[in-house]
Amino acid sequence: MLMSAFMLSSVMAATSQVKVRGADKRQAAPQPRAGDPVLGKEKADTERCQECHGVDGNGAGHPNSTEGKFAKLAGQYPDYILKQIRDFRSGARKHDQMAIMARSVSDEDVRDIAAHFASLPRMNGQDGDQHLVGKQLFEAGDPARGVAACMACHGARGKGVAGSTLVPVIGGQEWRYLDKQLRDWRSGERRNSPDGAMNQATRALTDLEIESLANYLSGQ
Repeated sequence: MLMSAFMLSSVMAATSQVKVRGADKRQAAPQPRAGDPVLGKEKADTERCQECHGVDGNGAGHPNSTEGKFAKLAGQYPDYILKQIRDFRSGARKHDQMAIMARSVSDEDVRDIAAHFASLPRMNGQDGDQHLVGKQLFEAGDPARGVAACMACHGARGKGVAGSTLVPVIGGQEWRYLDKQLRDWRSGERRNSPDGAMNQATRALTDLEIESLANYLSGQ
C-alpha cells in the first residue's frame, strides 16, 4: 500500500508537471505579427480593395454614388478594419460583396491591408461645423430621448479615442456612407456593435437629425 501510494503520488506529480509545461507552451504561443503596410499596399491592389476604397483610402467614385457603399479607410484603426472583415465573414455584418471578399482573404493578409490604409493620411473634410443640429447631437446627445453623445466614444470631431481601437474614426468619413450606416443602425439592419450600443444610440434619431449628423461628421 505504501509503494502504491508513493507511485500514485509520483504519477500525479508528473501529470501536474506536464500540465504546467503545457500551460507554459500555451502562454508562450506567438502573437499574430503586426501588419506590414508595405505588403499591405501590394495586397490591397491584388485583392482589388482600391477599386472601392481608393488608392489613397478616400473612396472611389463617391461623387457619383447615391448608395453610400464605399467607406473611406485612410487613417482608420487597423483593429477596427480587421473586426469588420471578420464580421462580414461570419455574417454578423451584412453586405454581399464584402462577405465574398472577406472570405477570400486570410487574417494575415487583412492585417497587412489594414496597416496600409491606417498608414495613409487620415480622412478629412471641411465646413462640418455649420451643421448645428448634428454638432449638438455629436457633442452632447439628447439625454431626454436616450441619445448618447457620440463624442464620448468617437472622440472630439470623430477622430477617435486613444486606446479604443475597435471604435472607428468617423470624422471626415464620406457623408453618404455615414448617412446609410446611421439609418441601418436605427432600423436594425446593422447590428454588430458591442452590446447593441449603436442601435440604442440611433433609435430615437429623426431622418433630418441623421442627415445633419452625417454632414457634420463628414466635414471634420
